[in-house]
Amino acid sequence: MRSIAISNQKGGVGKTTTTVNLGACLAENARKVVLLDMDPQGNMSLHLDVEPARGAPSIYTLMRGEDRMEEVIAETAISGLHVVASNIDLAGIEVELSREDQGRELRLANAVSGLEEEFDYMIIDCPPSLGLLTINAMCAVKEIFIPLQTEFFALQGLGRLIRTAELVGNNLNPNLEVTGIIASMFDVRTSLATEVLEEIKEHFGPLVFDTVVRNNVRLAEAPGYGLPITSYDESCYGTEDFRSLAREVIEMTEEFEAPAHESATPPLPAEEEEPELSQAR
Repeated sequence: MRSIAISNQKGGVGKTTTTVNLGACLAENARKVVLLDMDPQGNMSLHLDVEPARGAPSIYTLMRGEDRMEEVIAETAISGLHVVASNIDLAGIEVELSREDQGRELRLANAVSGLEEEFDYMIIDCPPSLGLLTINAMCAVKEIFIPLQTEFFALQGLGRLIRTAELVGNNLNPNLEVTGIIASMFDVRTSLATEVLEEIKEHFGPLVFDTVVRNNVRLAEAPGYGLPITSYDESCYGTEDFRSLAREVIEMTEEFEAPAHESATPPLPAEEEEPELSQAR
């Protein structure tokens, strides 16, 4: 099983959008996927219409040892896609864990240890911080993908995230490494986005995925319907981009066989024009 944390301490860079839609596209390609929502805001859970009630089995009760993994995993409307949901209850876990002297960083890793044989991919949506929740996520995975918004301050604060990952790798999880950088929220209408993309590639080289996730109004609309972009609008740019990203993720470790719906890799964003919002695909 490949285990991946989607992490960036900045908010609004596309972590949840990436987690949900990459997971859906991997499931679309006959991979069995489980998504873990480690954000107390529960946006990933809301996106997939599986938000648990307060006190119900969730990732919070899992980390507290109150429920077993089989009690907190929920199916989604997407075949092959499962989720361990979150809600505001999770906000208290950092205070609870801070009182412990040993093992607090490994609560999640211990809880998910039985998933190895059951799923092909485990993807964790991290909160916009570098606290104990994110540390727990980093200890539970082998890979980190970092979504970077292609705007002026894209690289601001990124050094701290990289240093945190290195500390976790050196002290708690020697298998951890940053394996992918995702350029997200690309505005095809501006030269600034292209300049920032080139800067990201200059800093991270081959770690940057070829796929660029373009700004698309459908991506913003899909969460309101509790659907990933592939179910909400199969022909929009968002679906094209995340299918392309899933293809790259699969090709990192195995041969990719395109399903019937698969089209060619979307053209480079600088080569096409974004439609007006009222005409968005």
